[in-house]
Amino acid sequence: MLGNTLLLSYREIRRNVMRSALTVLGIVIGVAAVIVIVTLGTGTQDQVASEIAKMGSNMLTLSPSNQRRGGGAAQASIPFDLSDVAAIRRELSDIALIAPVSLRPMQIIYGNKNIRSNVMGTDNNFSPVRNWQVVEGRLFTPNEVRAGKLACIIGSTVRDELFPGQTPVGAAIRIGRTTCNVIGVLESKGQIMFGGDQDEVVVIPIRGFQRRIAGNTNVNQIYLSAVTEDLMEDVKSEVTKIMRERRNLSDGAENNFSIRDMSEISSVMQSTTTVMTGFLSAIAAVSLLVGGIGIMNIMLVSVTERTREIGIRMAIGATEREVLMQFLVEAGMLSGFGGLMGVCLGLGGAAIVSPALGVPFSVQPLTAIGAFLFSALVGIVFGYMPARRAARLDPIEALRHE
Repeated sequence: MLGNTLLLSYREIRRNVMRSALTVLGIVIGVAAVIVIVTLGTGTQDQVASEIAKMGSNMLTLSPSNQRRGGGAAQASIPFDLSDVAAIRRELSDIALIAPVSLRPMQIIYGNKNIRSNVMGTDNNFSPVRNWQVVEGRLFTPNEVRAGKLACIIGSTVRDELFPGQTPVGAAIRIGRTTCNVIGVLESKGQIMFGGDQDEVVVIPIRGFQRRIAGNTNVNQIYLSAVTEDLMEDVKSEVTKIMRERRNLSDGAENNFSIRDMSEISSVMQSTTTVMTGFLSAIAAVSLLVGGIGIMNIMLVSVTERTREIGIRMAIGATEREVLMQFLVEAGMLSGFGGLMGVCLGLGGAAIVSPALGVPFSVQPLTAIGAFLFSALVGIVFGYMPARRAARLDPIEALRHE
């Protein structure tokens, strides 16, 4: 029985191909939109996780922050200095590494080429803390770090812009008015979603940065690496105590610094992406409801057109249940075809859009299957009323219909 019902439904759909195609257009658009949005959202989440991994999963960032009192205006940030770094290193045993960091955008010049880049003053610990390896040349020697000599390690973007097709190690570049010898090249980390191009950087010893570039002893940030991920919260708590003591903050006073770990940043980014994906998917799903209403309207028209056919079937023994089943199967097949086309179109669109937006193409099979099943369900739900109307036709009145 079911086989005959499927065959009859297929023949009826095939008899009006154009009308059937227009009927399922809303379903196709809705399913395709949902697939594209969810795929891009998942790809974005994967990229966030990848970017966090690039920055070091055990890394914490200690930063000065503005302090507000009684809702008043924000006061200027109080920078750190190297004595703060030494105090944390001396008093805290649960950290594996600690690296001071100062940044300033500068013009980098080599020959007749130049590039605007971030100049980072730090020490050799920045490499393991940030999980950032030197792929050509070397790190700083202890004497270069201690004396603040202007040896520099450049990012891959700086290398490509200033030294296309050349080996930069041994060359002398100018940072503003200061000359610096290139001793190494960092591995490429690429673009980061919330920080621009990581490879657009020149790294020099922090004492040399303070004397020759910044003209002060400020440290803008401190990177810390916990011994294990399990100790991240303990490290945050201990660093907070140390910095409150060093900054003479009384009990109840607001911190004038902040400390964040990568999991916190990742959680914020992931939750924001999830909310946006869900919101946009809900909007796209409205097309499925519109498509369901279109199927209901077309099925009502079909019942009216086929009233005499329904009367003949009932007259030769077809039951209400069989007529109901036929129209429900037709509605389900229409929406199912539309859902299948929407899944194919959505995956194809996501495969094209993902590279253009710079996010990974991350297919979610359960999303595709769920969208397909939901589209079929929409067709059955909205096709029930026309099917019920067809099943309740009076056979004699149906045979008289012209």
